[in-house]
Amino acid sequence: MMFFRKRKDKRIKNSIFSPWRFILYFTLIGFIVTVSFLLFFNSDSLLIPNLPIDVVKQRAIWTLFNILFLCVTLSIMDGVRKRIFTRRPVDRILEATHRITNGDFSARIKPLHKRKAFNEYDIIIEDFNKMAEELSSIETLKTDFIANVSHELKTPLAVIQNYSTMLQAKELDEETRLEYAKNLNRASRNLSDLITSILRLNKLENQQIFPTYQKFNLSEQICECMLKFEEQWEKKEIEIITELDEEIEIESDKELLDIVWSNLLSNAFKFSEKGGTVSVQMLKENQFVFVRIADTGCGMTEETGRHIFEKFYQGDTSHATKGNGLGLALVKRVIDITMGEITVESEIGKGSAFTVKLPAKRN
Repeated sequence: MMFFRKRKDKRIKNSIFSPWRFILYFTLIGFIVTVSFLLFFNSDSLLIPNLPIDVVKQRAIWTLFNILFLCVTLSIMDGVRKRIFTRRPVDRILEATHRITNGDFSARIKPLHKRKAFNEYDIIIEDFNKMAEELSSIETLKTDFIANVSHELKTPLAVIQNYSTMLQAKELDEETRLEYAKNLNRASRNLSDLITSILRLNKLENQQIFPTYQKFNLSEQICECMLKFEEQWEKKEIEIITELDEEIEIESDKELLDIVWSNLLSNAFKFSEKGGTVSVQMLKENQFVFVRIADTGCGMTEETGRHIFEKFYQGDTSHATKGNGLGLALVKRVIDITMGEITVESEIGKGSAFTVKLPAKRN
């Protein structure tokens, strides 16, 4: 029967729909019916077959009042029971949901029983508290995201506004005007890159981008990405060390992985000092491919390493280095989508090393 089927949620220890409650309920009904019959059909009526009509009426009225008394008593008992076991938890849940709908994501509900005696209401309350906690985290992330986006947008916009104003000066010589134009172009490109990264990250986080699997040579892709930064490493006289197996092929999304290598290599060259070293290693073990990109740059603290994949997080709070704090967030999201893993090792003054682990074949 439906009422006695096995409970699916193992957290429920004391169900409000237990068989014993139904047995108690029907026992009470049987008791009322039995008492009513005993009141009406008194033992005298069995001995006296022709009971006077006035006695029958008197006993019928007396039985009616007794039934009404028992019904009122049981109704009061049932009302008290509902107040304690139903109305109280419902009121708590309604109050908390009202606070949530009004934007108060700190609303929490205290469980009615200890965990060993949880019923369905306790499970609802526990799940509600988890939901409220998630909503609170999402709201905090949204607030931080908006604040960070506003901050990051202000910088290039301020540069564009300032240089566009200065370019209007008539007394500027051609060399200064050209320098201002270059700075204006650089700021507009930074703004464009920021907006592109925000949109791309938003699509990745909202599952609007799905991997397109294809087989390709991973070492060729990494080499192509490195060549994008040739001017940068030559300018800083950075030594490049590569250990790439040219035969390693991988079945994954080539376009998405390009985001990973481009961001990791960009950071390696960006944070390496002049004359530093950037190494790229790749090897295959069993069904996985490991890519390690290391630099001899400034490195980062252990605290920074714990937050490095968060949106807009930058270990350099002064924003002295170029970047918008979205690159590694994009990398982490792509790695998650492609069923890979990424770890970082770093030490202040000695550099950083990022290791990416990817499945060689699609599962």
